[in-house]
Amino acid sequence: MASLRSARHRSGHRVHRAAVLLTAIVAAVAVLPGVAVAAPAGQQLNAADMTLLNGVRLAGLWEMPAGQMAAEKGQSAKVREIGAAIATEHQELDQLVVDAANKLGASIPTDPTAEQKGWLSEMQNSSGARFDQIFVTRLRVAHGKIFPVIGAVRASTRDATVRKLCDDANRFVMHHMQMLESTGLVRWPELPPAVLPAPGNDGLLAAASANAGPQVGVSSTVVWLVFLAALGTGGLATYRLLRRT
Repeated sequence: MASLRSARHRSGHRVHRAAVLLTAIVAAVAVLPGVAVAAPAGQQLNAADMTLLNGVRLAGLWEMPAGQMAAEKGQSAKVREIGAAIATEHQELDQLVVDAANKLGASIPTDPTAEQKGWLSEMQNSSGARFDQIFVTRLRVAHGKIFPVIGAVRASTRDATVRKLCDDANRFVMHHMQMLESTGLVRWPELPPAVLPAPGNDGLLAAASANAGPQVGVSSTVVWLVFLAALGTGGLATYRLLRRT
């Protein structure tokens, strides 16, 4: 009878240990990275991705009212037509960037910048041919600034949602530039110069090195010191081995 109780005790003890072990395993699995609830997608965005989201959003916040203003007070029929088209298309693009930001868990602006508000005031206070010129000049320069940003982010982003937004934004911005240029009011010499990477392979290699992270330079003196130290250590080990034999 005593041996039976002992066996039951050992069996119960094993069951208890198994239960404790199972609990510990479940607790450990629960805190493993990637097993718990995934982190918000917005945390995966880098500075370039956020620059695109913010830039596209800000463009819509001021270019929609600018287009509506041009549709109402543009002197030429061409400017009125283009203004209405840009306002309509920016409404569509703005919804796309808002949807993308919501999907990624990112915060984007809700108001134009002080500079953009100044451009709107400038257009509001002008009329006739002067208004047409200001409208075309301001919007063409603004589209020219966001255009290379779209291409750079599209080429490097790791996020599929951002890539899709780049594709959509590129299509809209290209169309808007073409429409603005069709007015014949673009002052080409006044456009800001293009910012290009350094010419030749050196520029590309420099950019690749910058993206690869900091490089640690080692002087020849340090190399020789390490070599001599290793040589001395190896010689001492060889001497001790020969003494034992």
